[in-house]
Amino acid sequence: MSENRAVELARRVAVSYAGLPPVLAVALAGSVAAGVGDANSDIDLYVYSTTPLELEARRAIAERDAARADVDNRFWEPGDEWIDRETGIKVDVTFRHPGWIEEQLDRVLRRHQASTGYSTCFWYNVLNSQSLFDRDGWYARLQAGAQQPYPEALRRAVIAKNYPILNQKLSAYSHQIESAARRDDWVSINHRVAALLASYFDILFALNRLPHPGEKRLLRAVEEGCKKYPPTVRADVERLVRANASDSVQSGVTGLVQGLDQLLAAEGLPGSSE
Repeated sequence: MSENRAVELARRVAVSYAGLPPVLAVALAGSVAAGVGDANSDIDLYVYSTTPLELEARRAIAERDAARADVDNRFWEPGDEWIDRETGIKVDVTFRHPGWIEEQLDRVLRRHQASTGYSTCFWYNVLNSQSLFDRDGWYARLQAGAQQPYPEALRRAVIAKNYPILNQKLSAYSHQIESAARRDDWVSINHRVAALLASYFDILFALNRLPHPGEKRLLRAVEEGCKKYPPTVRADVERLVRANASDSVQSGVTGLVQGLDQLLAAEGLPGSSE
């Protein structure tokens, strides 16, 4: 996929939303915005409006040049998706209220509240988006407010929230995985491994004072962006997610947590089991 074609398509779609009075801003995020898109990359657009957009207006935009369109998806955030007929590029549009994203940034940057996994993804999203339409400068102000160092109180809160559930508590993911392995329950193992990795990477990015980039290409994000990470992280993650026997699952969990223990202890941060 030509990056220029993708950006050009994103700009054309943004113009369509800009014509709707409630829309304050349209932002391009994801790999295309970062300039690292490839043939498999979607166009990720975020449309911020003061009131919900009329469904028929959204449908008209989605279906105008689409080979296939799914309108009014509500599985996660509300959104529309379609395949552009001319380019074959998938367009993924998410609709947000400005107050909602302001609250997400306030939660982490001022109140320093962590989540169980993915604590700072919305902060990353705003920081790394490209503004395609900004009616009155609201999005520019939002991005300017997000341009700040990783708060130390947030860093510690993310670790305190996510570390105990890795291995320390009776309900920790490692214990749940071990129990599921004993009963040969691979659906449960898969579910808990995903949760463990969500908390693990949340800690690792916080440790490095970096907003969490989301669910894609995480190992590459660690290796290219983080200065501090266990040297065996790739091998441990790959062994864990590719495991086909209970002993290799537990080996992967043990390797991940032990490597993280050493990093946290070296930083003098609470949470390590040492």
